[in-house]
Amino acid sequence: MYARIARFEGADSQGMRDNAEMIGNQEGPPEGIPAKGLMMLTDTDNGDVLMISLFESQEDRAKGDETLNSMTPPAGQAMGRLASVEMYEVALDLEAPA
Repeated sequence: MYARIARFEGADSQGMRDNAEMIGNQEGPPEGIPAKGLMMLTDTDNGDVLMISLFESQEDRAKGDETLNSMTPPAGQAMGRLASVEMYEVALDLEAPA
């Protein structure tokens, strides 16, 4: 599995909540993003957001990265500015037993 992590800075807390709700109301990842999962981590006190997208293959991640780059909001909007995008291979994905 592979991950793309986008870091946003300068977001406002209501904008974070609104974007999380909007994304959460969709049935799966947006079109053009062949992700297995999406996770949004927020720090409302500091205006930081991490968007973590998980992909089955490097090819899927490359396609998702291309689509996500075209969707990146302009600076100054509710999600703040895109500060960085990093790519990783997931070495461990462990969940607690139910």
